[in-house]
Amino acid sequence: MMENRIDHYIESLIKTREPLFAEMEAFAREHRVPIMEPAGIEALLQIMRIQQPKRILEIGTAIGYSALRMAAALPDAEVVSIERDEQRYRQAMSYIGRSEYGSRVEVLFGDALELVDKAGEKGPYDAIFIDAAKGQYTKFFERYSACLTAEGTAYTDNVLFKGYVAGVPAESKRIINLVKKIQSYNEWLMNHPDFDTALFPVGDGLAVSRKRGGK
Repeated sequence: MMENRIDHYIESLIKTREPLFAEMEAFAREHRVPIMEPAGIEALLQIMRIQQPKRILEIGTAIGYSALRMAAALPDAEVVSIERDEQRYRQAMSYIGRSEYGSRVEVLFGDALELVDKAGEKGPYDAIFIDAAKGQYTKFFERYSACLTAEGTAYTDNVLFKGYVAGVPAESKRIINLVKKIQSYNEWLMNHPDFDTALFPVGDGLAVSRKRGGK
């Protein structure tokens, strides 16, 4: 497929990551931990370099890969991240403890839908990155967008979900139901009265939603 050729071409041009990040990528591949695809995270980081957020909230830490990549790309930024899976939380804390950027990353353990007040106290945030349970995207956005600064930006990963949202046949009822939720989220987000949103076909799909000034 043309899309695969383009993805492989882009990935071939991306610089080799520093040793700890390469180790995390290998761990994610071996243990099937969902982290951002190479082209997707490079696009996210480049947009963030342009935005220059000073405080970032991440919903979905996993092993801490994207949190550390954001901290590395943005030397003046601090990242607050939320993870509900205890094993992933422990893995993330281990990697963060080994990283030179770890002092600027804080991880909250618990369900993001239950930690709104605690995370909100550490804001406001210039950027929010949503990369957790796809079926909860709308709830995450509704509850955490209030934590954004007046002209903050929300980023959402996996909004194209391996092409399923565009009609690629799904193989199970669970996937079909999840696809419907993501499609609904995308439509809701594109029509949100307080945000201007664009969907980018990089990685697994990245939505960038900028808060309209003064809202």
